[in-house]
Amino acid sequence: MPSGNAVGNRLRFRRVSAAALALGLTLVLAGCSTYVNRLHNVRDAYYDNNVERAGALLDHYARSYGREADAWKLDRAMVDLAAGRPRDAERRLREVRDSFDYLQQPALGEKAASLLTDDTHLAYAGEDYEKILIRAFLALANLMSGGGDATAYALQVSDVQEQIIQSGGAGAEQNPKLAYQRVALGAYLHGMLQEETHRDYDDAARSWVKVCSWEPAFPYGRCDVDRAAHGHHSQPGNGVLYVFALVGRGPYKKEVVEPASTIAMFAASAVVSATAKHSVPPSVAPIKVPKVVVSPNSTTAALVSVDHRPAGATATITDLGRLAVGQYDAIYPRVVVRAVLRRATKEGVVYGAKAALKTQNNSLTNFAMDLGGIAWEATESADTRCWGLLPDRIQVLRLELPAGEHMVGLRADAGLVAPAENQKSVRIVDGRNTYLLATLVDGRLIGNILTSAN
Repeated sequence: MPSGNAVGNRLRFRRVSAAALALGLTLVLAGCSTYVNRLHNVRDAYYDNNVERAGALLDHYARSYGREADAWKLDRAMVDLAAGRPRDAERRLREVRDSFDYLQQPALGEKAASLLTDDTHLAYAGEDYEKILIRAFLALANLMSGGGDATAYALQVSDVQEQIIQSGGAGAEQNPKLAYQRVALGAYLHGMLQEETHRDYDDAARSWVKVCSWEPAFPYGRCDVDRAAHGHHSQPGNGVLYVFALVGRGPYKKEVVEPASTIAMFAASAVVSATAKHSVPPSVAPIKVPKVVVSPNSTTAALVSVDHRPAGATATITDLGRLAVGQYDAIYPRVVVRAVLRRATKEGVVYGAKAALKTQNNSLTNFAMDLGGIAWEATESADTRCWGLLPDRIQVLRLELPAGEHMVGLRADAGLVAPAENQKSVRIVDGRNTYLLATLVDGRLIGNILTSAN
């Protein structure tokens, strides 16, 4: 007859094995519907120019996945802009801006709890580049619907990016955010709006000097500085048209495996198991982290015509793909450290449980706890929530035109075969700015062309 201890060990083994199996099954089922898959569906619809379907998907996902709601709202704002609804876009962007600001407050309990699961269980507080770009797109959306708050939004772009950089720590060695590229769009918009006052040319010039410093490849920057230095907006009887183009498929996150950290954790767990009183689960599950990536893009600029005559090409004022990848790469070591700390915490919990139960390294209970620990670690997912419908670049072209109605044409500079031109009637006002906004991806227009005179 088996002893009481043997029977007890078998019962404990069965219970813990069942728990491990349940964890593994949960992982498999969860993998059938992930954030990455949902974002893939949205991007497919949007880039196929099926803007309404993309909007319907986003609305459904925002209702169904609460922890992802703010990320979906950001993408919904891009759909609203493409669909010609800038006020809706501005409203959603303000909501997310306020939510991200609120989430900057310490949440030590939530962060500690996420060490026992993964970062997808945290409220999404946005990446640094997203917090900055929210203000930039608020300014653009506001310009397309009246422009009353655009100056304030433009100033917020520079203010917020400085706050974020200073939040990274003291000293060049301890603060990776000092390497962040500045976003020139906010300064450009501020200069543009100050010039339109016909009096604040010094403010305009200072803003455009920042543009030249932060985006030195922007070809029109020196002309802007010189024009402001001479106190000139436009000739009498003329106004100015600013053509803004959102070009290409922008950055997004995907899940990647950190091989060096995975190997290091496997070796560390093996050393602990061989030398300590109790073993820890072998760290065989890969350590997963999010990574910001960009897609290849064929569209390099928007070619602009006015009244059926070539007028120029848009140029990049902010390279969002480069910005997002550069900023994320700067903090990537911290992302990896947090993932490693999470793995170490889970192994520490299992070790502590074994110590409390006084299991032996060769017991069935010990083996079952290791199995459960492996399944627990395997449930980790990288937090790939992101602003997934950002363009690759924001571009601009400034044109001085006679007051009155003009037919403005746009086509993408992509490939050997010229794409079809999309046209929009625009009214130019003497001494004032008029704004046009369009999204161009893979050689074609996404949604509608917006103008501030709509």
